[in-house]
Amino acid sequence: MDGLVIRNTGSWYVVLADNGQTFDCKVKGNFRLRGIRSTNPVAVGDRVRIVLQPDGRSALIEEILDRRNYIIRRASNLSKQSHIIAANVDQAVLLVTVSHPETSTTFIDRFLASAEAYRVPVLLIFNKTDLYAPDEVERLRELLTLYASLGYACVACSALCGDGIDEVRMALRGRVSLLSGNSGVGKSTLLNALLPEAEVRTTEISAAHDMGMHTTTFSEMFFMPEGGALIDTPGIKGFGTFDMQREEVAHYFREIFAVGSECRFDDCTHTHEPGCAVQVAVEEGRIAQSRYTSYLSMLEDYEEDRYRR
Repeated sequence: MDGLVIRNTGSWYVVLADNGQTFDCKVKGNFRLRGIRSTNPVAVGDRVRIVLQPDGRSALIEEILDRRNYIIRRASNLSKQSHIIAANVDQAVLLVTVSHPETSTTFIDRFLASAEAYRVPVLLIFNKTDLYAPDEVERLRELLTLYASLGYACVACSALCGDGIDEVRMALRGRVSLLSGNSGVGKSTLLNALLPEAEVRTTEISAAHDMGMHTTTFSEMFFMPEGGALIDTPGIKGFGTFDMQREEVAHYFREIFAVGSECRFDDCTHTHEPGCAVQVAVEEGRIAQSRYTSYLSMLEDYEEDRYRR
């Protein structure tokens, strides 16, 4: 029997079978994902083949069916392993905040680069517009202008007050979307605004650290009444790229890749070489300094907890 993984608690999976029934499942035997060292061999969004157990209520996952795509990051516990965030998605939604807490541009750019690597479109949602002071509103405008100019879809909203929620709903309609972001940016609040019946638990921001408290502890797929689905994931502090070669990094920064064709050397790393068009573009303001800084950070193998200020 085949089905769709709609929940992952770490040790158990909930599979929605094609006959409409749901089953609590475990992975069969020493199941390993072919070719990828992953901390979670099965992810929400996976299509799987299951074998029912004698009790009729549980099953074993014996096979992952072919994936259309997936989003992956370096695992937080073992840097040489990966953690698959979700599979078979139409778009990746990154929820960010200018403050309360601040989402760093390095984090945003790492997420965008990883999505580019796996050919997954991205929607950036800038949340908590109701909380911003005038200087933060100006910063929001700068970020919206920057990422929209690069061709990324952007929406500003207040999940708490409801401002911009209709625009968010339209951007999600009919698509399977991964919802990700730092802890505390309001993922659970947004989900409750879109699906009040979901009743996802929310919590206050830690005053001491201005960050969230990880209210979501597992990944789960929620089906939208207007069509499509939203995969809610635990908040993450850092986004470590995985399985990306150093010389490939520039390919996943759209503007750097475009300008890089004008460099004197074909193998230019855009760091020190003479005749580097990218460095000139940064100096002239045609490439944002924040984007170039993010690019340089991805050339280095930093510890994951350094990815976020």
